[in-house]
Amino acid sequence: MATSGTAIEAQAQDELAALDALEKEASEFNKDAEIDRILKAFRLDAYAVLNLQPGVPDSQIKIQYRKLSLLIHPDKTSNPSAPNAFDRLKKAQTELMDPKQRTHLDECISDARMLLIRERKLTVDSPEVKEPNRDFIEAWRKKTVEVLVDAEARRRKQLRAQLQEEGREQRKQDEEVAERKRRREHEVKWEESRENRIGSWRDFKKGAGVAVKGEGDGKQKKKKLKVLG
Repeated sequence: MATSGTAIEAQAQDELAALDALEKEASEFNKDAEIDRILKAFRLDAYAVLNLQPGVPDSQIKIQYRKLSLLIHPDKTSNPSAPNAFDRLKKAQTELMDPKQRTHLDECISDARMLLIRERKLTVDSPEVKEPNRDFIEAWRKKTVEVLVDAEARRRKQLRAQLQEEGREQRKQDEEVAERKRRREHEVKWEESRENRIGSWRDFKKGAGVAVKGEGDGKQKKKKLKVLG
């Protein structure tokens, strides 16, 4: 009986170990699947990265971020892509919690919806707009990507123009600073050479005075000469 009980206990432990292994495998599969989903999501759409619908409250964003961040945290999975996915997840949460960035994203999503309605010659009261089907939602998602890409391209163009303008302004300021420095150095050198110029002028005046005096003595001597004969 004891032997039979031991065998049953051992079998139960084996079954528990097998279940634990299956759960661990399933957990790793879920982690890998979520990491893959995050990396494939359009990174300019923070809602897509967090797998949320537009318009959700801040509390839902925080809950979703906490749940996903715990699932794919690099310390809890051996997936080499986990750090990259975790960074994207954190960036998406930061963007949605920033009122300005979230407003910009919501406006782009709304613009994409209106563009799609116009393209399909619909109205906001059309059935597929009021209760969008899978086809409309997928088309809306693609149109949102187009609008976000266009907005990002404009933002980068404006940034380049701003940087170029700032560069021109900086070069102008650098040139003005260099010119002021050159003038100061010239003034300093001019003052440093002032004594030398004054000394040279004094020496010149002294030399000129000696020369004039010598010429006067010669003339006086000539007057003392008497003509023979």
